[in-house]
Amino acid sequence: MIMSILAIIGIDLVLGGDNAIVIALASRNLPRSQRNKAIIWGTGLAICIRVLLTAVALYLLQIPFLKLVGGLLLIYIAIHLLTDDEDEPDIKGSDNLLSAIKTIVFADVVMGFDNVIALAGASGGNIILVIIGLLISVPIIIWGSKIILLFMEKFPILVYIGASILAYTAGEMILGEERLQSLFEQYYALQYILPIATILFVVIVGQYINQRKIKTVN
Repeated sequence: MIMSILAIIGIDLVLGGDNAIVIALASRNLPRSQRNKAIIWGTGLAICIRVLLTAVALYLLQIPFLKLVGGLLLIYIAIHLLTDDEDEPDIKGSDNLLSAIKTIVFADVVMGFDNVIALAGASGGNIILVIIGLLISVPIIIWGSKIILLFMEKFPILVYIGASILAYTAGEMILGEERLQSLFEQYYALQYILPIATILFVVIVGQYINQRKIKTVN
C-alpha cells in the first residue's frame, strides 16, 4: 500500500510539471489578490475531475486486454516524457477570475490524460489510494512547482527516474492482465523480469531518440 502511494506521488510530481506551468500562465494576469483564489479553486476542481476520470479508468481497465493496452500506452507516455522537448503550452493569461479557473481546469483535463492512465495502473484498482496520493502530491505541485521544475532542469536524471516509475507501473499493469495470467503462471520469472525489462526498454529507447535528435540538429 505504501509503495503504491509513493508510486502515485512520484507519477504526479513527474507529470505535474506542465500542469504547474499552466497554473502560472493562466493566473499571471490576475490581480495579486485573486491569484491564490484562481489557483486554489482551479486546482481543487481539477483534482475532483481527475479523481472521477481515474475512477472511470479503473472501471474500464476491467475490460479484457485493456490493462495490456493501458500498459503499452503508459510505456509510450514514459518514452515521450524522456524525449519531450516542446516549448511551454500556449495558454493565454486571463484578467478574469472565472476564466482563469476554467482555463486551469480545462488544461488539466486535457493534459492530465497521462496522469489518469498512470494513476489507474499504480493504484491497483484502489480509488482511495489515488485520492491519498493526489492530496499529498498536488499541494507540492502547486506551491513547489518552480522548485520541482528547477531541479528537473538541473538534474536530468530525475526525469529518467520518473520515466522509470512509469515504466515499472506499465510492467505491473501488464502483469495484472487477467487474460494473460496463464502465461505468467507458466513462466513465473516474467513477474520479475517484465517490470525491469520495461524500465530498460523505456530508458534505452528514450536515450536513442534523444541521440538521434542531437545528430539531426548538428
